[in-house]
Parts: sequence; structure tokens; C-alpha cells
Amino acid sequence: MFTKTKGDTPPGFTPAQDAVRSASSKPAARVGASIICSDVEIKGSIKSAGALQIDGTVEGDVTSGDVTIGSTGRIIGEIKAETLRVKGKIVGSIRARKVELETGASVEGDIFHAALIIQPDASFEGQVKREENPLKETAPKPAAQAPQSNGSGLGSATSIPTPNGTAGNA
Repeated sequence: MFTKTKGDTPPGFTPAQDAVRSASSKPAARVGASIICSDVEIKGSIKSAGALQIDGTVEGDVTSGDVTIGSTGRIIGEIKAETLRVKGKIVGSIRARKVELETGASVEGDIFHAALIIQPDASFEGQVKREENPLKETAPKPAAQAPQSNGSGLGSATSIPTPNGTAGNA
């Protein structure tokens, strides 16, 4: 019914090049959803501005606006998201404004949240802390002061009282 002859295509025109040129010149109006299927294994971190559906395995940190871990999904690492829905397994910490552990979910790690929902038959092992802004970066704690060296490379000695009342060296 439709046929194309050599004369129908303008000279210098290739559809693939025009599609790439057209896509690169248009501003990104909206970020679409990404799906990681159940047969996919990723070793590395993932960052996405849009929605993310994970049905496969990810060994690394995940950062996204909206994350759903499907029933076959498995994450080993930290998750940061505005909204997180879990049906699969997570081994690592969670930082999200809204966290929902659905039936069948399994989480081993700490959860920092503004809102938390745990449905029946969801498994959770770790600590929970409510924070107004769980996504904000916290400053690292300063390291403890190390003992001062006396220049000999052996450190400084301190006297420790012994049970018989004499002082011994540590």
C-alpha cells in the first residue's frame, strides 16, 4: 500500500540523525520513570530525578525522587528518596520523607523518615528515627582527640592506681 522510492527522500536526510538532533535541541519538559527489570543486576550507584521502579538487584546507593522496590527487587546500599514504597528486600539505611513498607517487605537497616507506614507482614530490623528533613546531609562528627606523643613514637605514659595502692604505668 505504501511504498517508498528513492526520489521520496530529500538529499542529506537520515531519520536517525534528525531524531537525535531534534531531541537534543528540545528542553527536557518532564523526567520519565525508569524501570529496572527482575533479570537485571546493577553493581554501582543510581541517581535519578524521576520515578524509579526496581524489580531487579542493585548493589549500591539509590537516589531518586520516587522509588518503588517491587516484590522481586533487592537493594544492598543506602536509599534516598522523597517517597519510598517497599515490597521487596533492602539491606541498608533509608532516608526518605515518606516510607511505606508493604506486605512482604523486608528491611535490614535504619530508617530516617518524616512519615512511616508499616503494613501487616512487613519485616523490619533496625532503628527508626523521625526527622523533619531526613534528606538533609548531616555534618560528620569530629574525631576523638588522639593521645599526644612524647616524641619517642611510644606515646605518653599514664599512672594507673593498682589495688595495693601503688601507681603503675600503662
